[in-house]
Amino acid sequence: MGSLPHGGRLVKRTASGEEKAKMIAAARRNGTLVLSRAALSDLMLLGTGAYSPLEGFMDAATYQSVVERMRLPSGLVWPLPVTLPVTAVEAARIREGAMVLLTTGDGRPAGILEPSGVFTIDKGHEAALVFGTDDPAHPGVARLFSGPEYRVGGSVRYFPDESAEKDSLLLTPRQTRALFASLGWQRIVAFETRNPIHRAHEYIQKCALETVDGLLLHPLAGETKGDDLPIAVRLRSYEVLLERYFPKSRVVLSLFPAYMRYAGPREALFHALCRKNYGCTHFIVGRDHAGVGNYYGTYDAQRIFARFSEEELGITPLLFENAFYCRKCEQMASSKTCPHGEEEHVGLSGTTVRRMLHAGQAPPPELTRPEVAEVLIESLTRA
Repeated sequence: MGSLPHGGRLVKRTASGEEKAKMIAAARRNGTLVLSRAALSDLMLLGTGAYSPLEGFMDAATYQSVVERMRLPSGLVWPLPVTLPVTAVEAARIREGAMVLLTTGDGRPAGILEPSGVFTIDKGHEAALVFGTDDPAHPGVARLFSGPEYRVGGSVRYFPDESAEKDSLLLTPRQTRALFASLGWQRIVAFETRNPIHRAHEYIQKCALETVDGLLLHPLAGETKGDDLPIAVRLRSYEVLLERYFPKSRVVLSLFPAYMRYAGPREALFHALCRKNYGCTHFIVGRDHAGVGNYYGTYDAQRIFARFSEEELGITPLLFENAFYCRKCEQMASSKTCPHGEEEHVGLSGTTVRRMLHAGQAPPPELTRPEVAEVLIESLTRA
């Protein structure tokens, strides 16, 4: 059911029980690395197979190949570096092959790393190629520039959090694949979002649902920039929308625990390949996917898919133009379906909608379902 994992095999790099205890005892002797929230997200996604075929943080050769060519050394498409930053002091303590304990900020063991080597990066070079800019005002560039220049590569083992394992909204790739199979779905479309779903999103999701067996609504739940809405607020808005406006038997809601890189086109491709690992066959790409500010063209994130063959991607992008409400058509539409001029179109940017919500103002019902707006305003004004 669904698509094959990227690279043909779904990676599993987890440990629990007695094996986990032995690893912790052995790794502690070689030192500890405290992971940032972003690195913890990557560790979880590496361990559960969402980043298949990666089995750990990239080494120097893999990093260089991905930054320069958007491919792993094997030639397999992979657009974004997945690396573990370390300070100069930490780098000096790391010995190749000597297991290191990875912990959360409060000291909880999160996994282990078997280092394959330490290397340095050229931050400006990475920024220019991955983000298309070295402007420190770009949030992804700012994160890169504010961190250390050292990286440590190596395979990982992730220690799943027991509470996360029981979370029905935090399904691993193996769990989504099993669920799709139990539902009899073979053609599954994924929708990625870091924002509340407005009417334009709903429109393109339903257009996609007309051609596939089911929809994976897969909002990003990791770290985002400060003015993005908190995941708890967004999640409630998704639940309200699905409860009232979607067929329950054809939608699965689950969280994607990655952090937002804001890398535009490269991140759109990255998001698609990750959803391939979750078992999806199709991926929705709308306007300015994973973009921020004016750093990327409106449809740059769609054009990047044309650089690769369908066979090497293994997931089909569904490309949608900007949707809007047309007063003349009296419905949601796009320039492909609506003959009327812009004066008849109702549309607001995500930034404008967020600003209205924070001010306690409901966006027009043509753009946001009133029930969703009510949830968002109540949550934000209460906060």
